[in-house]
Amino acid sequence: MTYSIVARDKETGELGVAVQSHYFQVGPVVPWALAGVGAVATQSMVNVSFGPLGVEYMRLGYTAEQALKALLAADSQPESRQVALVDAAGNVAVHTGAKCIPAAGHRTGDGFSCQANLMEKDTVWDAMHEAYNSTDAPLAERMMAALDAAEAEGGDIRGKQSAAMLVVTGKPTGHSWEDRIIELRVEDAPDPLAELRRLLRLKRAYMTLNEADSIDKDGDKAAAMASLRKATKMAPEMVEIQFWAGLSLAEEGQLDEGVQLMARAVAKDTRWIETLNRLVAVDRLSVDLAGKVKAQLTASSGRL
Repeated sequence: MTYSIVARDKETGELGVAVQSHYFQVGPVVPWALAGVGAVATQSMVNVSFGPLGVEYMRLGYTAEQALKALLAADSQPESRQVALVDAAGNVAVHTGAKCIPAAGHRTGDGFSCQANLMEKDTVWDAMHEAYNSTDAPLAERMMAALDAAEAEGGDIRGKQSAAMLVVTGKPTGHSWEDRIIELRVEDAPDPLAELRRLLRLKRAYMTLNEADSIDKDGDKAAAMASLRKATKMAPEMVEIQFWAGLSLAEEGQLDEGVQLMARAVAKDTRWIETLNRLVAVDRLSVDLAGKVKAQLTASSGRL
């Protein structure tokens, strides 16, 4: 009743899981990962404990294969389980039990595994494998391509309902909450993959917006402003990105351009003007710049 992919990016060391199912809230059940350790997808007649336990085994030094053997040895119904693991070294291990509902199967590749059960066709996992291998993109987008290929091949025989994606960094900080760089869930939707793809685009836009701050702290103002502009183009419908990127540009002396972006937010809701006042109140924005911005916004919109 689910198709998924677990993978490690050889270039970045990122680990990820992506999944779609005709199942409400698949996100809390199937995908598990810990930066610098490994990733797990647990499904079919799902034993949810395979996720956290599989990660813990790998954290303790087990390879993906050793962790899989330990999980299955302690399980009362291994013949009904489907589970795949990839460790931080790129080793892959996968199990499709003989009693998983057909069509069910898996196919592994270099640092990744595609698995599915209760599919319309037994060609789903091969289609996922080919799509992942033939896509030249960051890990999240490659996994997205694998999910799209599964659905194009017929997907879950019952239809579609929820989807999720989890990606952890290849450079662990020791703070697991910071290492979960992409964590998206579509709990219930007519077209969960379309929604997951939209959320991934928005996530990338916010990541680009945040990267601008880091670049700015390193002293490269031009590169920081370029990242701000890129973020606004990646998600033009997100007025929050337009507002904060515009304010940052205004602070860097690009007042006209910045106000044009901020005006998009004000056009949707004039309360963004009050946001400027509140930033001034806590010394996050100078009174002088706030006045200039409000004056231009007033001139462009005719109202506050």
